[in-house]
Amino acid sequence: MSGPYVVRGSVSLPEAELMWRFSRSSGPGGQHVNTTDSRVELRFDLAGTEALPPVWKERALARLADRLVDGVVSVRASEHRSQWRNRETAAVRLAALLAEASAPPPRPRRATRIPRGINERRLREKKQRGDTKRGRSGRDWG
Repeated sequence: MSGPYVVRGSVSLPEAELMWRFSRSSGPGGQHVNTTDSRVELRFDLAGTEALPPVWKERALARLADRLVDGVVSVRASEHRSQWRNRETAAVRLAALLAEASAPPPRPRRATRIPRGINERRLREKKQRGDTKRGRSGRDWG
């Protein structure tokens, strides 16, 4: 593996808390697929980890509630022929998922008013455009 997988800032996933499972992949590889366990399933006990700060952990548990099974989040990877590359892909995907789930909520949007002058100008231009179109009808042409 290529070192610790950084979630955000100085927080990273400890290798000891990652649970790996390998199985036969249905992806590319021809007969090679039938002989190697290249599909990777990476599981991380989100509910029981001490690696994430408590605030991040609460956010992640709330946001990933539909993906969790007994507090464990699972990620699969089977795009590559090599188990090694699938391991890398799964670990990066898990780190990105946790980073997104533990991110602080966006600042609330502050409602703004449209200035009266802009609204009046819009209505004046609409009126002018309607008059132009109305003037195109051949009613008054004798």
